[in-house]
Amino acid sequence: MKKPVVVAALAAGLGLVAPFLVRAQQQPPAPHMPMPHMPMTQPPAHGTPPGWKLLLPQGDAARGREALGKFECYACHEVRGEKFPAPTEPGKVGPELSVMGPLHEQDYFVEAIINPGRLIEKGKGYEAPDGSSKMPSYNDSMTVQELLDLVTYLKSLAPPAGAPGRGGMRH
Repeated sequence: MKKPVVVAALAAGLGLVAPFLVRAQQQPPAPHMPMPHMPMTQPPAHGTPPGWKLLLPQGDAARGREALGKFECYACHEVRGEKFPAPTEPGKVGPELSVMGPLHEQDYFVEAIINPGRLIEKGKGYEAPDGSSKMPSYNDSMTVQELLDLVTYLKSLAPPAGAPGRGGMRH
């Protein structure tokens, strides 16, 4: 006999909470960070919902360009068509960035910045003597928003017209 009472109390409680849940779901995302919508047919149980994939919010390319300057990425990376100082130390040169946008997905750039040792192209001078990446970690100094903005900027890059390309997938 206690089950109907518990179910009735639960249903009444949901009736009181439901308007707040609906209102919370209808809140628009922040104007500078559009959030993609992934409809769910039922509430997820514990664990990762089937088909779930990390969708990064869009950053701002202009702020990403500022982040490239703030973190002095130009000290190691040339960006053809941009007016950043050119890399000056021969042992600290990373890939030229203007050709990277069309070659890589957003996720690749995120990982290259937060985990630069994950994939190091051998024989190009990007590797330290101990086999680690020469690229420093920015995990303690770069905010998530700066990361998103920088990645959006990198994705927006294209080699300037008439600039000599490196060809193929080389970088």
